[in-house]
Amino acid sequence: MRSVGVEEELLLVDPRTGQPAASAGAVLASALRSGGRAAGADGEIPLESELHREQVECATRPLTRMDELHQEIRRWRAEAARHAEAAGVLVAALATCPLPVEPSLSVGERYRWIARQFGLPAQEQLTCGCHVHVAVDSDEEGVAVLDRIRPWLSVLTALSANSPFWQGEDTTYGSYRSRVWSRWPTAGPVDVFGSPERYHRRVRAMVATGAIRDEGMIYFDARLAASYPTVEIRVADVCLDASTAVLLAALVRGLVDTAARDWRGGRPSPVADTSLLRLAAWRAARSGLDGPLIHPATLREDSAEAVVRALYDHVRDALEDNGDAGLVKEGLAGLQAHGNGARVQRELLRGTGGDLAAMVLRCARRTLGDDAGAAAVPARSR
Repeated sequence: MRSVGVEEELLLVDPRTGQPAASAGAVLASALRSGGRAAGADGEIPLESELHREQVECATRPLTRMDELHQEIRRWRAEAARHAEAAGVLVAALATCPLPVEPSLSVGERYRWIARQFGLPAQEQLTCGCHVHVAVDSDEEGVAVLDRIRPWLSVLTALSANSPFWQGEDTTYGSYRSRVWSRWPTAGPVDVFGSPERYHRRVRAMVATGAIRDEGMIYFDARLAASYPTVEIRVADVCLDASTAVLLAALVRGLVDTAARDWRGGRPSPVADTSLLRLAAWRAARSGLDGPLIHPATLREDSAEAVVRALYDHVRDALEDNGDAGLVKEGLAGLQAHGNGARVQRELLRGTGGDLAAMVLRCARRTLGDDAGAAAVPARSR
């Protein structure tokens, strides 16, 4: 089976007020002191900095079994929480900050360059995503996969939607993160490439414009990873529950397997105009799972239930071969019954009488997946 790795960006919040905390430096210093040994990650530092000091990133190893991936995601979240506690803060798997915030950029020349080049959008870009890497055998296979999964990526945004609030307001979107993210000039759906040569030529041409600093700022919805032999799918919000991240990873691997088989079988890439895929991405961000989506096969509006079912049917054979069919079927049913992160956040907010801070602290506890975070969460959020 293909290996899968997951990268998650996590929000740092004050344990009393739920306000974002610019504590990444202290959290990373705690991780450096431990050397990562407590997480059993072969001495690797478990956390990395991100664009803003109110967030950190953690990443799993490449794994083939979804139960092991689930354990690893939970372990890394717990490790991040341990170092956050040492810095006096909590971690929360929220894709945007629900409370009003003025984010602070991380230090370093790269971040200073981004701030100079992009101005206010860079300053405001406090968002947390979930990136899924799936192994491919070559750039040729990778580009063939990228060309064939394009119509299905918006469904992943809808499933993972976990960012309904922005600057203290309900945006009425399920994934407002994806709308904020779309302000980067290289972000979003892209045209069919057709070959690795055309892919790399496009990337070189974009860097040569001077508008972006390097290949690391190629923010396509899905791209060839620069440092690993993988395709990297970047459309998802960070998921409130670790189980949703695992569901997402299983579906992404299913999409990659299905696309690779179609390519090897000589089946052409689907014809899908990039402008229509942008509309599908907007529709997924707006609706999440609580409204219509654009069906990848017809590019017409359809119910969320029909579109999610179409995704499952599309990757069913690959899921069965990988032993993931039961996990995915159960996970999709659970999401549709109980809601993704966006719906859960809104329900938690109603349960707190409209107290956004209390909702954030409850989400921090839920990020860890059990009562392990209860001791670090004030009573008002329990």
